[in-house]
Amino acid sequence: MTSLSVQFLFDFGSPNAYFCHKVIPDIAARTGVEFEYVPILLGGLFKFTGNRSPAEAFAGIPNKLAYEKLETQRFIAKYKIDSFRSNPFWPINTLQIMRGAVAAQRQGCFTRYINAVYAHVWEQQRNMEDPEVIVRSLQEAGLDGHAIYEGTKDPEVKAALMANTQAAFERGAFGSPTFFVGDQIFFGKDRLREVEEEIVRVSGLK
Repeated sequence: MTSLSVQFLFDFGSPNAYFCHKVIPDIAARTGVEFEYVPILLGGLFKFTGNRSPAEAFAGIPNKLAYEKLETQRFIAKYKIDSFRSNPFWPINTLQIMRGAVAAQRQGCFTRYINAVYAHVWEQQRNMEDPEVIVRSLQEAGLDGHAIYEGTKDPEVKAALMANTQAAFERGAFGSPTFFVGDQIFFGKDRLREVEEEIVRVSGLK
């Protein structure tokens, strides 16, 4: 096991981050490197950088949108991500569920929370912007939905999420999914191969 730092900066609102989440375990298994999940607020990062989501940025370019859809279909087929479903409520305001990620981190159920929320948003097509839906969905996943949701109101949790987002911006991030392998930045699900190659290179793996 190497001590190499590999970070995955994520926001549940990004379908491409969901796709990466589904592929990361295979990369971790092949390389023996654990990915550190870092919750950020994509809306906040967009404000820092002046960036916009692809759906908004390319809204007037039908060919670009069609190609993005094709690439998504190819990715799903390549990695056999059969559980993916488009969310009818997307785009959603992810502020509460991203604060929830920080709260879950502090409550010792971070990984279970991440798996549950990604499934609720991109597999079960739930409106994870609605507080009642959030709490109920977490309860159904065997988590303490009430405790986690109450944790989102903690000023320290709010500050931690914004600090993560600010730090991401200062390191050069402009969206999600973003990866850092050591100090090297990689953006997008289409860079997963490069992420793995960098891990192998730095770790001296063969």
